[in-house]
Amino acid sequence: MTEERLPEAAEVARLAQDVVPGLGAADVRPIDEGGDHASWWVGPGHVARCALDRGGSERLRREVALRELIGDRIGVPVPVSAASGEWTRGRAFTLDVRLAGVGAELRAVPEAGEADLARMLVRLAEVPVADAGALGVPPEAPRNMPGLLRRATEAAEAVAARGEFEADRLPRLRVAGAEDATAPGTLVHNDLKGEHLLVAEDGRIGGVLDWTDAVTGDPAEDVAGLAISVGAVAAVRIAAAAGFGSGACARALQLARCDTLTLLSDRLRGLDDSPLPLLRAQLRRAWEPTSLDGPESG
Repeated sequence: MTEERLPEAAEVARLAQDVVPGLGAADVRPIDEGGDHASWWVGPGHVARCALDRGGSERLRREVALRELIGDRIGVPVPVSAASGEWTRGRAFTLDVRLAGVGAELRAVPEAGEADLARMLVRLAEVPVADAGALGVPPEAPRNMPGLLRRATEAAEAVAARGEFEADRLPRLRVAGAEDATAPGTLVHNDLKGEHLLVAEDGRIGGVLDWTDAVTGDPAEDVAGLAISVGAVAAVRIAAAAGFGSGACARALQLARCDTLTLLSDRLRGLDDSPLPLLRAQLRRAWEPTSLDGPESG
């Protein structure tokens, strides 16, 4: 059994030398990112990702195959693997060509980028579920909304007690129509955090990163991710442009609001190590009042 460890810069450099001749360990810099793989900047034009365990290796290999399937289908760039294999026995790696742009946490998504994201949602729904399933992309049932609401309501009380949430906003947690909304399962990125959305200088989406959590399931999950990363108002606008009805948008908002409350509560209780400023920003964005919240929500 391979002992879990982080790769060293010299190991990453050796993996990349066939693609980037003359590369040395000094040209390899770690990226400060969580997850089950170690990520490295490799020179100016590549990114290496090395899985640390068997499960992470399976997800990384599946991601490489999925990106090949969807690369020219979804209307936004996804990373292309310039090399892949194992960095140590049983542990996968991919060396990806670096995409243009900075994360949506650092650069706002303007109208042009919103159009790209709407196009992506449409195109993801057009990818045959069977094709994704053949690559090992797992199906995932829609999350249980009553259970999420119960946990989020408890979290709201705890977060409000710490001065991190205004309790008078809690009625906005339940969005009319959310619990009745159902939709056929589609390919879902399932982790549309701001760090996974690259925004180019011209405002277009320069890339959508990290498809390791992709599933075939509830398309509202990706709209919920957008509510957390670019704001509830923009997420509803993007989803409407992609043809989502009000019920699906309501479900997405409710998911996002439940998630941001529970994640912040977990962090305040020491159960999560995500940066507090990031979680506060995500909660603020997901709780923006929208047209779905009614006239009293502002």
